[in-house]
Amino acid sequence: MTITQLKYALAIAEHKNFTKAAEKCFVTQPTLSTQIQKLEDELDILIFDRSKKPIELTEVGRKIVFQARNIVNEADRIQDIVDQQKGFIGGEFRIGIIPTIMPTLLPMFLKNFIKKFPKVKLKIEELTTDEILTRISDGHLDAAIVATPLESDNIKERVLYYEPFVAYVPEHHRLNNKKRIEVSDLDLDDMLLLEDGHCFRDGVINLCKTLKEQVDDNFQIESGSIETLIKLSNEGMGMTLLPYLHTLDISEKLSPHLKHFTEPSPAREISIIYHKSELKMQIIDALHNVISGIVRGAIAFQNVQIISPKANK
Repeated sequence: MTITQLKYALAIAEHKNFTKAAEKCFVTQPTLSTQIQKLEDELDILIFDRSKKPIELTEVGRKIVFQARNIVNEADRIQDIVDQQKGFIGGEFRIGIIPTIMPTLLPMFLKNFIKKFPKVKLKIEELTTDEILTRISDGHLDAAIVATPLESDNIKERVLYYEPFVAYVPEHHRLNNKKRIEVSDLDLDDMLLLEDGHCFRDGVINLCKTLKEQVDDNFQIESGSIETLIKLSNEGMGMTLLPYLHTLDISEKLSPHLKHFTEPSPAREISIIYHKSELKMQIIDALHNVISGIVRGAIAFQNVQIISPKANK
């Protein structure tokens, strides 16, 4: 039994296909198949049920793959220890970012990070928080940037910055003449929200739950993008709330519709998260330092009230 064979088994378990797994491992399909056959012969069991399409793990195969992931991680930890000792920051790093953060944060830090750490190969995916937690648990992501706290036993969270909510109030709306608004001004009956599954939506709902004991979740309009919410708001369909960084790209024509809250401004906590057994801490530290340094300088608000996406759930 070798570490290479276990890595091949993990790749097949992930892709459920020998050809795709071979491509992932940069070997030919016959080479991968031969090594898996040798592993199964040595153990005298079948790890994969090849009669199923796509390929499935056998019952004992699931247990072996679970243990194989632990063994491969521990083997990788040796190289990680060496990298940290040498001060090396490089290699592939897989990171997920939620949709309400990705479009604004990525342009702010990516070029700077690549220039500072050219040996790191970032693989970035836009994913929901639930997808991120699953992929971190399965070992398919090294870290992610999400709204916190998540209160997950297996996840560590390191705060990057606190991002205030900003109201986008269209012309002729009841709040249009107010220079600053209060949390008590908000009403879900005329609020445009992101569709279910977005933690920013949950944060807005929980912000409004500070005003009401019960909230009706049957909203008239929900959208998958913040840009669509702004367009709908401009059509007089209601007001919406935006993350502060999204307001930096608002045109001068639309900027009068932005209304800040009286302090303490409601805000969301943005963190880099990773599994408690994560290996590549030197890259996580580098990302944390670059992102927090850039974004905290861009956010002028200091007095904020954190609204959790998990509150009252």
